[in-house]
Amino acid sequence: MTVELDALDIDLLSALREHTRIGVLELSRTLRVARGTVQARLDRLEKAGVLGGATPEIDLVAAGYGVQAFVTLEITQGALDEVTAELTAIPAVVEAYSTTGASDVVCRLAAPSHEGLQEALLELNRSPTIGRTTSVVILSVVVPPRTLPLLVSAPRQAPRRAPAYRSDG
Repeated sequence: MTVELDALDIDLLSALREHTRIGVLELSRTLRVARGTVQARLDRLEKAGVLGGATPEIDLVAAGYGVQAFVTLEITQGALDEVTAELTAIPAVVEAYSTTGASDVVCRLAAPSHEGLQEALLELNRSPTIGRTTSVVILSVVVPPRTLPLLVSAPRQAPRRAPAYRSDG
């Protein structure tokens, strides 16, 4: 389900990104919006899949997995389901994507050492459904994974707010 994000949604996502443990009441105070509005927006964003839950970010380098690589895979035609199962079974594979172009899958591996990375690469090469792998070791992070700059850059409509009640009598 795709949801159209407005300025309040972007502000809410920005505040959550900046203060990951902030509560609904504090969000409403920070954004100067009713608590019920914040909760309704959070519920809508979760239901639409924009927010994926409240899992903490884990810094793999700080956790002892400082050796990382991107690996492209050329797989046997029609074997994506098998490769998906194989990649899921390898703990060093922290993410993987089916792609277009010269390779079929791109994945990121993390290991505590170069030896650990080599073991994971050898495990990939033992697969009968993976024909060829090419790896590139990550030296440093230039731009960390991010989403807010993209969301903030898109033109958005102002949030719809209920009209203020006026008594003319």
